[in-house]
Amino acid sequence: MTDRQSASIDGVDAENGASLAGVPDAFQRLWTPHRLVYIENGQQPDDDACPFCRAPELDDKQALIVARGEHAYVLLNLYPYNSGHLLVCPYRHVALYDEATPDEIAEIGALTQTAMRVLSATSGCQGFNIGMNQGRIAGAGIAAHLHQHIVPRWALDSNFFPIIAGTKAVPRLLGEVRDEIARAWPSESPQ
Repeated sequence: MTDRQSASIDGVDAENGASLAGVPDAFQRLWTPHRLVYIENGQQPDDDACPFCRAPELDDKQALIVARGEHAYVLLNLYPYNSGHLLVCPYRHVALYDEATPDEIAEIGALTQTAMRVLSATSGCQGFNIGMNQGRIAGAGIAAHLHQHIVPRWALDSNFFPIIAGTKAVPRLLGEVRDEIARAWPSESPQ
């Protein structure tokens, strides 16, 4: 095979994109077929529905819930910053932290502590980003329902993808991470 010749697989010129269907463009593709399950299983609610109100109505696996308490629950973020990115949400639909009851605040705190312990044990993370964005102007993606982020961090978890490519690479599937965290969640903690 010379430099001018190209490999042919089933009659398709694999070296020459012009012979393939479609119009070449400048975009790179990051294939994420695991996301298809959320589309096919109706994971996304209607635009006017609150996903944090809907999640507790679903099966824990489908909703990515890892633990349920009396006033709040813990689930994996559907669009995580890192593997194991959890959210702690009250069941009640309130937007701001100062609207939460003392019981909701106490349970959100207890579930957050348990989540940190479980993530440390299951993932070996070395730190956490924990926080709430209150209101859309403050960066809340779902501003109408209070939720706290727990993002596990590792010394080498940053790379060029988010800065250069506007892409976050998450190395593990959500269902796999959810199952591991749910199995490790202690039964004596708020559930």
